[in-house]
Amino acid sequence: MKRDALEYHSRGRKGKIEVVATKPCLTQRDLSLAYSPGVAEPCRAIVQDPEAAYEYTARGNLVGVITNGTAVLGLGDIGPLAGKPVMEGKGVLFKRFADLDVFDIEVDEKDPERFIQTVKSLEPTFGGINLEDIKSPECFVIEERLKAEMDIPVFHDDQHGTAIITSAALLNALEITGRKIEEAKVVFCGAGAAAISCARLFVKLGVRRENLVMADKDGVVYRGRTVGMNPYMAELAADTPHRTLAEAMVGADVFVGLSTRGVVTPEMVKTLAPRAVLFALANPEPEITYEEAKAARPDILMGTGRSDYPNQINNVLGFPYIFRGALDVRARSINDEMKLAAAHALADLAKQDVPDQVLAAYSSKHLEYGPSYIIPKPFDPRALLWVAPAVAKAAMETGVARSPIEDFDAYRDSLEKRFGQRRALMRFITNRAKRDPKRIVFPEGDQEKILRAAQIMLDEGIAQPVLLGDPVKIRLVAERLNLTLQGAELVDMHNEPARHRYAQLLFEQRSRKGVTFQDASRLMHQSNYFGTMMLKCGEVDGLVSGLTYDYSETIRPALQIIGPRSDRSIVAGIYVLVFKDRLLFLSDATVNLEPTADQLCEIAVGSAATAGFFGVEPRIAFLSFSNFGSSTHPSALKMKRATELTKDMLPTVVVDGEMQADTAVHPPSADPFTFSAIQGDANVLIFPDLQSCNIAYKLLHRMGGAEAAVGPILMGMAKPVNVLQHGADVDEIVNVTAITVSEAQRFPL
Repeated sequence: MKRDALEYHSRGRKGKIEVVATKPCLTQRDLSLAYSPGVAEPCRAIVQDPEAAYEYTARGNLVGVITNGTAVLGLGDIGPLAGKPVMEGKGVLFKRFADLDVFDIEVDEKDPERFIQTVKSLEPTFGGINLEDIKSPECFVIEERLKAEMDIPVFHDDQHGTAIITSAALLNALEITGRKIEEAKVVFCGAGAAAISCARLFVKLGVRRENLVMADKDGVVYRGRTVGMNPYMAELAADTPHRTLAEAMVGADVFVGLSTRGVVTPEMVKTLAPRAVLFALANPEPEITYEEAKAARPDILMGTGRSDYPNQINNVLGFPYIFRGALDVRARSINDEMKLAAAHALADLAKQDVPDQVLAAYSSKHLEYGPSYIIPKPFDPRALLWVAPAVAKAAMETGVARSPIEDFDAYRDSLEKRFGQRRALMRFITNRAKRDPKRIVFPEGDQEKILRAAQIMLDEGIAQPVLLGDPVKIRLVAERLNLTLQGAELVDMHNEPARHRYAQLLFEQRSRKGVTFQDASRLMHQSNYFGTMMLKCGEVDGLVSGLTYDYSETIRPALQIIGPRSDRSIVAGIYVLVFKDRLLFLSDATVNLEPTADQLCEIAVGSAATAGFFGVEPRIAFLSFSNFGSSTHPSALKMKRATELTKDMLPTVVVDGEMQADTAVHPPSADPFTFSAIQGDANVLIFPDLQSCNIAYKLLHRMGGAEAAVGPILMGMAKPVNVLQHGADVDEIVNVTAITVSEAQRFPL
């Protein structure tokens, strides 16, 4: 571990962070705008209005992580220089989880007054200050003074971050163990900055002061104690006869350890109340190990600061999102109401279904709200969307926000965009689906992932799921997963009258295509055929399948029973490749092996409509190895002819070809072809055959820097049908369903 850590920090560019320009700096004009003489204009604007700094500089997205290195992690007073790797790491976490930029500043100053003056002088630089690794009790004085004397948020994460996350865990732990917060007896082991801040916030949550006892290395912090005391400990001194931690723990409902390893014994744990809550948060080794505590008292609900045990209480769940919300409303401070809002948001998030990407990050098959999962995992991407808006709203309600948010839906969209186009794109589609949820049938309705996705659809109002399968089995699986599925429809495909009716309809439809009634009856035992007949008969609005089936097994019934729209001769499959700064639509990657020029025209028309469906104005390029007649090969001539047909069909859309791929998407490559309507800015790419399109989308997805590939989306179907990637995760199922609902909203066309 030592070797790996040192190598991690030293390989390549030294350290963990760099400064990157956000504007182009390639030409003389760029430089004259970035610096002299152009930079004078924003300077003059800020002189006239200091708030303009948020418009013309990075201040509104910049946090100062500042330390004097007097209490670094578990290392103690190692000084500011040795603490720099930790501060850089904090900057990485801010960027990774909330897209906030950080300057880490290590101040060689132990005198509180001089440290305060140093930090105060930096106020014009930052939108907020994160104080880090400053020893107690000086940290209290420093933060209190800076909060009072600065007009931007100042937040000592060692105090408040721990308090917020622990408070969220406490709320759920008490609920799970059946306790009322005002009746809970709480014991703290440790009386430093984190413990005192936790105790203060617990009281704000509803813990009664008389039910709270704190102990440190000198014993219980009681009224009248003089040894090792400071004013902040005195504030929490208890009126109690107990003098040792062991005495205080007898009958306690909640134990919170913020001290050092090994100070709690199994015998002490045995004296806690039945089903007690035990948070042993000392890092890297807790006050008592998870194994020892559970062996002594199997009924306890336990949390630690470690990722290798259940219920990790980790500050990264708080500070990035708290600062994100605070800076986005230009808050003057981070007050108690904002901290409590963050705690409640995290507690509520833990009760939601856990995304597959989180399960994969922790090598877990399943997580659900309960004794082993009381707080979200640190890598849960939804935390940003839950905590930041809650903090921003609390700032507005308490009057510390200088730039209130008017539209929180739009704000959540902006948060999604910070983490790439894919999340923003799917939020756009999901919001559209919510306007008019449709009935979507799932032929694999008894699969765990489908049921979990269905619960999300119901909770968020995306769709009305119709689940095919044995209703008894579905209910048993849902009960095991703690899903209510209230509002979902369970359909038994072995229902004899329905199956017979569908078989008769299928026979009538395909009797002259080699299907006997016996064949039709047999096919109705297959869920994809049964579900497709429900769609054919108008009993549902769309179909989503393919989680456990091969692509051909899913699409074949759809092509046979639903088929193309009346104005189309074929169905085609399109992929949306999501890049950081653009979307590319690639067709046809899944259905038509060797399309003709006429069919390519149909594919292009459908692709243009799909681009518009995603809010993109289509610019269509027909791809070839040839550039505008440079070859007379039949393939090039086919693409040339398809271009001409599509221009006639879509006279108001930008269409050109045949052209090479780099001419279509790389502006310098298009320079020789000034006559082309496409100047390296195509966003819809039409390929000459399925093989080339399929190869291209997979290469771009895996090696070309694409964030994601959305699809395949079936174009030209008479009714909405979409095919899942085999083994798709829950988020992908929800996303494909949202697309299907949005398509169903447009039917009949």
